[in-house]
Amino acid sequence: MLANYLIGLREGLEASLVIGILIAYIVRTGRRDLLGAVWIGIGIATGVSLAAGAALTLGPRELSFTAKETLGGVLSIAAVGLITWMIFWMGKTARFLKRHLEDGLEKAIALGKGAIIAMALLAVGREGLETALFLWAGIQAAGSTSAPITGAVLGLATAIALGYLIYRGAVRINLRMFFQWTGLFLIVVAAGVLAYAIHDLQEAGVLPGSETLAFDVTAAIPPGSFAGTLLKGIFNFSPESTILQVITWVLYLVPTLWLFSRMAFARTPQRAPSPELATTTAI
Repeated sequence: MLANYLIGLREGLEASLVIGILIAYIVRTGRRDLLGAVWIGIGIATGVSLAAGAALTLGPRELSFTAKETLGGVLSIAAVGLITWMIFWMGKTARFLKRHLEDGLEKAIALGKGAIIAMALLAVGREGLETALFLWAGIQAAGSTSAPITGAVLGLATAIALGYLIYRGAVRINLRMFFQWTGLFLIVVAAGVLAYAIHDLQEAGVLPGSETLAFDVTAAIPPGSFAGTLLKGIFNFSPESTILQVITWVLYLVPTLWLFSRMAFARTPQRAPSPELATTTAI
């Protein structure tokens, strides 16, 4: 549940910040007549995200076992790729998010309401689709539905509340630090999802080595035990892992953590605060 809570919190906060920045800019520039276009784009994005989640959940039910495992493995790999790209993108651009969105919105305003709707749709819809895909991959890896969905819903609710408080100026948080540490955690979670994707593809016969185990610690950590459930729910840890799963996990986790840490925690020259840096604490 914790992993899915952080997924919902991180992605939801990104979406809340985007919405807050767009609305604040329109209000500040005296163009309240355009708020409807922003909300239309947000509404469409929400509907598309929910539809994608429903399609992922209900679509594969009639497929054969091999087809389900293959589809699950491929979509889980896609989810890992998407979330990894987003982690790096946000870790690099969090400080400049406000200026980036405001510049884009000003251009959209010049083009008309249709462009504003499209911008809000793309900005918010990206977060929603990422959440739906990664949450679905987490559910597949965890083998249950209720706990991951509950965690994600609680995370989204927390993100909405935080986003509103930030918009109102009641709360200030260091967004750069938030995205740094949640990025590190989600890389570990993504490594577990990727390892489980390999398991799915091995079960489907797409990849070899399903019988070659790297370790089997089910006697020490039974899957139904507290420790087994906790490790499975947070890190997608499997007490039975094949050699290919372990190799994939290491090859993804080690260089990705190193590259992200080097980028996100790089020291920046000390200088006077700029308007862009202000977005690390508040909108």
